[in-house]
Amino acid sequence: FTTICCMPNTEPVCDSDIMVEYLQLKAKREGVVHVLPIGAITKGQKGEELANIGKMAKAGACAISEDGKSVPTAGLLKTAMKYAKMFDIPILSHCEDSTLVGGGSMNAGTAAQLLGLKGISNDSEEVIVSRDIILAKSTGSKLHLCHMSTKGSVELIEDAKKKGIQVTAEVTPHHFTLSDDFITDYDGNTKMNPPLRSHEDVLAIRQALKDNIIEVIATDHAPHSVDEKNCEYEKAAFGIVGLETALPLGLKILVDGGWQTPMELIAKMTCNPARILGIDKGSLEVGKCADITIINPQPVYAFDASRMASKGRNTPFDGFEVRGKIEYTLVEGAVVVDGGVLAEGYK
Repeated sequence: FTTICCMPNTEPVCDSDIMVEYLQLKAKREGVVHVLPIGAITKGQKGEELANIGKMAKAGACAISEDGKSVPTAGLLKTAMKYAKMFDIPILSHCEDSTLVGGGSMNAGTAAQLLGLKGISNDSEEVIVSRDIILAKSTGSKLHLCHMSTKGSVELIEDAKKKGIQVTAEVTPHHFTLSDDFITDYDGNTKMNPPLRSHEDVLAIRQALKDNIIEVIATDHAPHSVDEKNCEYEKAAFGIVGLETALPLGLKILVDGGWQTPMELIAKMTCNPARILGIDKGSLEVGKCADITIINPQPVYAFDASRMASKGRNTPFDGFEVRGKIEYTLVEGAVVVDGGVLAEGYK
């Protein structure tokens, strides 16, 4: 990846123009790739009072989001959508009705019953997807639905697109790869939010990618320490790392499985998200910024989590067969990954 988005669940929360500017300066000073700040919808992500959306947009926030939670009230979200439309930035929505989650740890289904774990139902996602689509239609704002995981959500998105509502959506590699029956023990590395769903949901997600109902693949990269994952399943942190497995899983599962062509896969990871965020990226046209990733699509291998560059190695894909490796990455023409490792001067 040559450009990544920084969600607002930082400490302190990115809920002001000052924080947006700080993140940009820190990324420019210490980072290797482009970092785009996303502002919080509410102050402190507390769901009570709107953050100053206009100031954050003017400072460089490419979107607004509550990240790992939904805006609790429709009235507050509707007002936020009006401001987002005014400043021409999208709302990125994490769709989860907390009153329906009820302390669940994994998908509600047979696997949860066998493990004796409380489940999270599909309707906890779909209720908010429906609400947010209705408000997007009412306000005319741009709505992007993050990490969709259910067949019902796909149906709602397809219907909204047919009606001309400005809604886009994404899915993560773990949600198009694994179903909840993959979880056979209490390994915290299989715990994410939304949870791994049923095989029927996984197939619906893949079909939605094929039909371009879902036009973006995003990682939902969430690194955690060993201690945060190596504990009781109910207490383990939600989330897994995804930056280093996204492309190899896309090639192995989607391209080899006939769900995407190589170019369709790349578009969903480059030009499509760039278009949604309104940034001039994801193109190899003459004169464009030379942000380029060079891929060797041939190698088929078992993914080795111990060799990951990320400090967080919380992944369920250790030992998983994947395809393709990153050989070189250029950012603004500078080689920052050389032969699959960080180049000298960037380590």
